[in-house]
Amino acid sequence: MPKAPQSAPTPAQVTMTLSAIAATAATPRPSGESLQEQLQRAKLGITAQLNNAGLATGSSWELMWLALSPDNANLAYIAWNSDGSNQIAVAVRGTIDNPIDMMEDLDVGTVVPFTAGGSTDIAISAGAMAAFTQIITARGITAVAPEQAQGGETGRPEIVLPSDATLVQALSSLLTSVPSSPQPTLYVTGHSLGGCIATTLATYLQAQTFQPNKPRLALVTFAAPTAGLKSFADYVDSRPWSLNERWVNAYDLVPRAWSELLTAKSWYPAPGPTANDEVKVLLPVIDGLRKGNAYVQPSAGNPKTVNANYSKYDSGLVNQTTSDFLGQVAFQHANSTYLTLLGAPVVPAGPVVTSVSPTYGWGGKSVTVTIKGSGFTKDSVVDFGPIPCSVFKVDSATQITATAPDGHGIVDVRVTTMLGTSSAVPLGRFAYDGGPAPVVVSAVSPRSGIVGTQVTISGSGFAAGAAVRIKDVALSAVTVVSPTQITAKVPPRRLEWPKTMDITVTVGVATSPTGPADEFTYTG
Repeated sequence: MPKAPQSAPTPAQVTMTLSAIAATAATPRPSGESLQEQLQRAKLGITAQLNNAGLATGSSWELMWLALSPDNANLAYIAWNSDGSNQIAVAVRGTIDNPIDMMEDLDVGTVVPFTAGGSTDIAISAGAMAAFTQIITARGITAVAPEQAQGGETGRPEIVLPSDATLVQALSSLLTSVPSSPQPTLYVTGHSLGGCIATTLATYLQAQTFQPNKPRLALVTFAAPTAGLKSFADYVDSRPWSLNERWVNAYDLVPRAWSELLTAKSWYPAPGPTANDEVKVLLPVIDGLRKGNAYVQPSAGNPKTVNANYSKYDSGLVNQTTSDFLGQVAFQHANSTYLTLLGAPVVPAGPVVTSVSPTYGWGGKSVTVTIKGSGFTKDSVVDFGPIPCSVFKVDSATQITATAPDGHGIVDVRVTTMLGTSSAVPLGRFAYDGGPAPVVVSAVSPRSGIVGTQVTISGSGFAAGAAVRIKDVALSAVTVVSPTQITAKVPPRRLEWPKTMDITVTVGVATSPTGPADEFTYTG
């Protein structure tokens, strides 16, 4: 039986996909990479993502122009849809970091006039203004395929964009090349800080003449923190958009900055995580960064809301701990979460390192290190901390065999491809100078129980004489089964303790870092 035809993706699904693609190759290679090298890598990665027919963008969108700000804080690209719809998109990427750091880095204590949209007496944050300025002044590279530039395919226009052009210069050239009928539609979109910047950028682009082929302007943002005061929000809402949608996950903290941040003190509903006392102190501190400025979201009373009943959450982050709360914040804010909530395919992520083996050795001594993970490709490169690895082999999409380069100390082993760089993970650390191996707790099983429950602790770097503790109280019946496994029994819970606590392992002077993976919850 033939498959039923799939329905056309919605504008939100397409623009969120374009926004997620903007995060491709977002961080420089750990061992060092020039801005131009990173920009070229991002060009390859974004092109590959746009060619992926399995995404909501299909394979009809083509990269035209790409720019990266000098400090790698912001990226923007222009894409054109060659399917006959005459759609153009400007997708903006903000700073790539965890949501809490992103909000702390954004200067919202100072407001400045924003006249770039063609109006006066409107104000935005100094941080939003700085990001906007970086985007409109950045000079990018063109990414038009030779056959497209020459109009080599039937019905395709000849497109020639200037080199070293700004965003407006590139758009002006593109609009003179694409058909005038149907009238071009220019989507301005972004996720997170990219969405915040998109609100300023869209009003600026709407004020441009772009003659003789003036496009219709559409503004679609996702998870965007507030850019400005009520004057700016009112101005955005007053503009004649062909489409104006602000999408928010009801349990995403970031779009509540800077007008509703403190509502998160009552989060998260069952099954959690509930904000603990530390989180309830942290939220007002972050909110205080606005110094009394009254920020207002565009379309404040009518956002497009998803996940209103908290049906989408990370089930591994539900304990009443600060690490679980902040982990859930990151999950609720993620590109992949928004795509899933919108019913769109998730954009392929960059490489992931899950573990290395062995976790210690001598650099330059032909120590063979097996790197496990996912997303490894032929273009992968490997770094041991700040040192590039010159001898390695990509065995498969899930394994790389490398010879540890010269180095010292404890370093993160990371893999970089055209899609991005793997995050540093506890089990992906390598100790030079013969060790000792990094001490890591990667799992506790069972994760809950009563006094005397025997738990199996998994990780690395375990050795005879290891001390296992909850808070400062030792577990009993400790048995070091292997360098990766310990069994022990949990002690009585003290009255002042919360129900959920971290289990740590100490070997010599090294103690495992804490996080959601090492938590144990008392049930009685």
